Amino acid sequence: MSLHSSEFPAGAAARPAPLAARAVERAWRSVTLTRAVSLAVFAAVAAFILLTFRDYGISNDELVQHTYGELLIAWYASGFTDDRAFHYINLFLYGGLFDMIAAGLQNHIPIPVYEWRHLLSAGFGFMGLIGVWRLGKLLGGEKAGIVALLLLAFTGMYGGAMFTHTKDVPFAAAMVWSLYFITVLVARLPDLPSWRVIVGLGAAVGCALGLRVGGVFAVFYLLVTVGAGALVFRSVWLPFRLLPRLIVSGLVALAIMAVTWPWSMLPPSNLFKAMGAFNNFSFDLSTLFNGQLVPIDKIPSTYMTEYLLIKLPELTLFGILMALVAAAFSLMRLLRQGAVVEATALHPRRLVAFLPLLLAIGTPIVFTLLDGPPLYNGIRHFLFVIPPVTVLAALGLTAGWRLLWPRSRALGLGFAAVVTALFALNAVSLIRLHPYEYVAYNQLVGGTPGAWGRFEGDYWSSSLREAALDLRKGLDHEEAIAAVHTPHRYKVAVCAEDLQVSSYLGPNVDMVDDWDEADFLLTATNIGCDGAKGMPYATVSRMGIPFATVTDLRAGHKPVGQELPADEDGDDDIFAPSPNAPLVSSLKDAGPQVAKAKP
Repeated sequence: MSLHSSEFPAGAAARPAPLAARAVERAWRSVTLTRAVSLAVFAAVAAFILLTFRDYGISNDELVQHTYGELLIAWYASGFTDDRAFHYINLFLYGGLFDMIAAGLQNHIPIPVYEWRHLLSAGFGFMGLIGVWRLGKLLGGEKAGIVALLLLAFTGMYGGAMFTHTKDVPFAAAMVWSLYFITVLVARLPDLPSWRVIVGLGAAVGCALGLRVGGVFAVFYLLVTVGAGALVFRSVWLPFRLLPRLIVSGLVALAIMAVTWPWSMLPPSNLFKAMGAFNNFSFDLSTLFNGQLVPIDKIPSTYMTEYLLIKLPELTLFGILMALVAAAFSLMRLLRQGAVVEATALHPRRLVAFLPLLLAIGTPIVFTLLDGPPLYNGIRHFLFVIPPVTVLAALGLTAGWRLLWPRSRALGLGFAAVVTALFALNAVSLIRLHPYEYVAYNQLVGGTPGAWGRFEGDYWSSSLREAALDLRKGLDHEEAIAAVHTPHRYKVAVCAEDLQVSSYLGPNVDMVDDWDEADFLLTATNIGCDGAKGMPYATVSRMGIPFATVTDLRAGHKPVGQELPADEDGDDDIFAPSPNAPLVSSLKDAGPQVAKAKP
């Protein structure tokens, strides 16, 4: 089923066209080629996931999230008596769908637990890509589905976040599938939806609620769209005809939510407590916004909107602009040809079917503008807005092509050249940032280098993995040069969670909290840590931006028994300090962070 209009206006193909133009048209119209491209893109994304999921570091919250999943499993295993999960930090305010799957299968997956979590999270992200492809295909045809898929896969805050944002990306995937089934439901009005659609809708909304209470947004989209459908089809009985099937869908959603988030049903009023808690959630934390550290309860109401504007790829913004142009063009044609004539050409299903997409984009934006909830980490908490925005951009790009190509081959080729250049610009940036694609910014703020120090960077401190591996490589090199028979033990401190570096440092390292005792300090520059002076040992950088640093503290608190060896392997990121090297301290004024779960 698809609601898209014809690929080219009637009569366009009848005009004489050069051989190359006819070849382009044949390729564009080819169903076989379209499906082959779709399969190729999905295969490439799957290969990327399998080849790179080990590259991503452990995020700040993963330890507590995984523990929460284990506690939920323990509640079931104890016969519902071990209720530690319902009192664990603030995580009982979240559904445990992802963490329960991760914890429940960890003993059956032959890879380290956090690599398994990253692979599982990317799997959820892959399902979200399928959902975006299906939604784009439904609203704009197979070409729009492919464009939406490519745009989202090459959006840093989705394609690069799939591995580490283990709360946000699974939730976004569940929400886009909820949006897809809502759109299918209303696109078939006034006919009743199939039971497959009803069960799919319930499962998608239930999974969303089983991850975050924000799944209620999907319920809002559904109710508003059904009400709009009643108006469009002039049937006051339509909602009542739908009610029995919607009740079944609601029961499926509640069952999934109850299993994956049992606290929400013990008693059911807890669901509303969670909604109120997140609307007023705040703690002592500041976020970087336009060069200023702002307390999260004092951020401007435009925080999310501005981050969305500067985090989306340039091509996505261009697609949104083209969608507005196409809408304006259609409106002018409506006025020129006459409202009655044009209205008869537009089936009511097409009018109401686009409403869920617009609601999914507009509702969260309006909510943040009016309510001003405490936010941080940029767009992370509203990452679920990116898939519908991407679908809108894909519809705009395909509409722009269909408007321009039949009217002017030169304009059509110029449009294709602009799209290709913008896509390449973003793709090259993400390749250079790997595996930190999620920090990418567009050229409205000068790209990622221009945004660094002004807006949030590596807030998950995932670059500490690479810093730890650099330190381990450097220490192995030192001991090999010194021909040490008994490996020396080193004390390492980190301005983050110990787990984020201890997992990669090897057996001869002891993690310490007191920096005065440490031989080395590791910190991600986005955090900002102060108080330890030493010599630079290694730096993790991309595009000239320092993501994480390793500082050698040995000379500051005990004599060095021998001159440290120089680096001989040509690795610019690792070097032994010189006695004449300047003392350095890390960047900002925040001390070691206390472990806490972020909402």
